[in-house]
Amino acid sequence: MLKIGTRGSKLALWQAEFTQKELSRIGVESVLVIIKTQGDLVQHLGFDKLEGKGFFTKEIEDALLRGEVDLAVHSMKDLPTQSPAEGGLCITAVSYRHNPSDLLIIRKESYSGNALLKLAPNVTVGTSANRRKAQLQAYRPDVQLKDIRGNVPTRLEKLRSGDFDAIFLAAAGVERLGLDMSDFEVLELPAREFVPAPAQGVLAWQTNRDDTSTRLILKQLHHPEVSACTNVERKVLQLMQGGCQLPLGAFCERDAAGNYHAFAACEIEGQLRRTRLSSSTSFGMAEKLVQQLRSAG
Repeated sequence: MLKIGTRGSKLALWQAEFTQKELSRIGVESVLVIIKTQGDLVQHLGFDKLEGKGFFTKEIEDALLRGEVDLAVHSMKDLPTQSPAEGGLCITAVSYRHNPSDLLIIRKESYSGNALLKLAPNVTVGTSANRRKAQLQAYRPDVQLKDIRGNVPTRLEKLRSGDFDAIFLAAAGVERLGLDMSDFEVLELPAREFVPAPAQGVLAWQTNRDDTSTRLILKQLHHPEVSACTNVERKVLQLMQGGCQLPLGAFCERDAAGNYHAFAACEIEGQLRRTRLSSSTSFGMAEKLVQQLRSAG
């Protein structure tokens, strides 16, 4: 009986229950262990202070290191690119990739069909992600930005109550939760143009490095073709951490012929820089993307 460490939000539980179903499919029983993280408890900080720095993962990783759970399921975009300082943990497997795009959820009275991004002039958009802020302002400098926190249903209620004219949500989360969006206008932003967070739409299964039996089980669920793309995206994130303060999007996909196409956007020195690259191999792509971003100014 494997013990799965997870956060307790509706989306995290969807991810954990999906993991249970995948394990059941190969004949492995499991039980969920709910763990509160700092990201759940601290509601006054923006996501630019939280995302990608372990605020949604550290307590679960600590339980894994102590042997209280056998594996952890994370939204991969929340995982830091460096493992905990204590060492001993690794990403053993990754899931299929759900829709990686961002959605712009717009109140009907703030929707303008002829405008760029379908937003009326001077509207207020809720997001706490520097990546989204930088890309939105590059397209629509008139838009007012306002931080928003809370889980997906909470943010939608804030939109309904008129605190915002529009908010961003990851398409994967909305689709996985099966939310009714009929009272809003929903604009899906193509991942090649409005670049998502590295590894958005992918689940990561984390284990202790020396837990061979659990790792062999999870390897049966692993999607290597997804991993090849998320490795590029997360390597870009790792390489850019020093000078970018993480207003960064990175997305990589593989076409039917086996070629890789990668896209990155990052605000550097107050300017949004964008680049793209195609290659027959993923080797060295991240380094080239970072070099292009840094020389684009």
